[in-house]
Amino acid sequence: MELTKILRFSAAHRLTSEALTSEENDRLYGPCARDHGHNYALEATVRGVVDADGMVMDLTVLERAMHTVVDLVDHRHLARDVPPLTGVITTGENLAAAFYRMIDRALPPGRLVRVAVVETENNRFEYGATGEAP
Repeated sequence: MELTKILRFSAAHRLTSEALTSEENDRLYGPCARDHGHNYALEATVRGVVDADGMVMDLTVLERAMHTVVDLVDHRHLARDVPPLTGVITTGENLAAAFYRMIDRALPPGRLVRVAVVETENNRFEYGATGEAP
């Protein structure tokens, strides 16, 4: 059985690589190379056996683990204000992988299956236990 919890947060970011010039960043990332923000959804999925209480996991345990991310990033500039993201190009792919690692550390081992970062209604990024870290 799988259980997915969704939390929402708002944050600003910009897509730039320190290895590129300003012009190269503008060419590669377009308008996303400028500061802008999103109203994100963060989804975390855990897997397990339904226990005697009828639950895969206590939702408060999963929510607490997700708040290790949300409390850090909500209403912040991801690259400037969030130390674990320093030096990370804050693409949806990189955010999903970083958030997976943060949530995974806060849960019992082997329970987290997937983390999704929904950036817009058209852009969703998923990272799972078998995914490659950036």
